Formats: sequence, C-alpha cells, structure tokens
Amino acid sequence: MRQIAVFASGRGSNYEAIEKAILKNKIDGCRVALLVCDKPDAPVLKLAEKFNRKTFVFDPKGYKSKADYEADIVEALRDHKIDLVCLAGYMRIVGDTLLKEYKDRIINIHPSLLPSFKGKNGIKDAFEYGVKVFGVTIHYVSKEIDGGRIIAQRAFEYYGDDIVELEDRIHKLEHELYPQTIKKLIKEL
Repeated sequence: MRQIAVFASGRGSNYEAIEKAILKNKIDGCRVALLVCDKPDAPVLKLAEKFNRKTFVFDPKGYKSKADYEADIVEALRDHKIDLVCLAGYMRIVGDTLLKEYKDRIINIHPSLLPSFKGKNGIKDAFEYGVKVFGVTIHYVSKEIDGGRIIAQRAFEYYGDDIVELEDRIHKLEHELYPQTIKKLIKEL
C-alpha cells in the first residue's frame, strides 16, 4: 500500500476529489496518509478531519527560513513513509529541501495548459488573454514555477464570457484528471 501526502492551502476541493476517488476504488493501492497545510484556519483541515486523516499544519512565519519549515515537513513525510507528494492548491513555492528529498515524487495540478499561463492566476490570465482552449496540467514539481516535466493534460474549448462558469468546468476536469494520474503514478512506483 503506497502512502501519499496531499499539500493544500485552501478549500481542498482537489484533496476531497482524491479522497473520494480512493473510497470509490478509482485509485487502488494507496491511501492519503497525511495532509500538509500552511494555513491553520484553512477549510481543507475540516475535510481532513471528516476523512479522519492526520495533518501536519505549520505557520511559515514561525520559522526562520523555508529550509527550516521544509525540514520539519520532510521529517513528517518520513514518519508517515510517504511515497508520493501531491500538491493540491498549495500556495507555496517548493524549495530545495523538499525537492531533494522527494525528487520526481512531487506532483502538482495547474489550471491551464502549461507551459502557457504559469503562476497562481492561470485561469484569469488565460481568460483575459482571450484563449478559446482551456485545460488542466499535471506536472512534476521542479525549481521553476510550473516548469516541471508534464505528466498529463486535458483540454476543452470554451467560447463563453463567464469566468465563474469557466472555473467550475476547470475544477470539474481537475477532479477527474488528478485521481486518474495519481492512479497511474502509484502503479509505476
């Protein structure tokens, strides 16, 4: 049984999608062993409680450096024997400490078709640019923001003018593609 950790900073909709996929046997051979969160009041923590998951919650301001808090995260990941780290709305840049320890075992989901529209405003940037093909990318995390090797992508055309509707479609696609990709990667570990 492979152990995964999910890192999240907000609502946790992708985290919830992963948990539900595991419960429905859409991802077999793994379990979420740990939720890592950098915001003590994030709604995702209530979801982790609902799924009876252990959490590692930290406040980056309480550390002298990124390397210091990442060292504590690495220790927690080791304690839970984590095989794969899945970023799901984790709004921090992953540093060298984590990248070195989990080389090619940290993945991220991004709401645009990379390499276009990198960064935290991918949907808004693509929408404002006027593209007509939107999508989701899952990639390995590297030192370059949203620049790691692409694992999976899925796209759709959208000619509407409602960004809320567009965001809903993208999130629905994320909730399908992320579990499918995790299932594939777990089999390869």
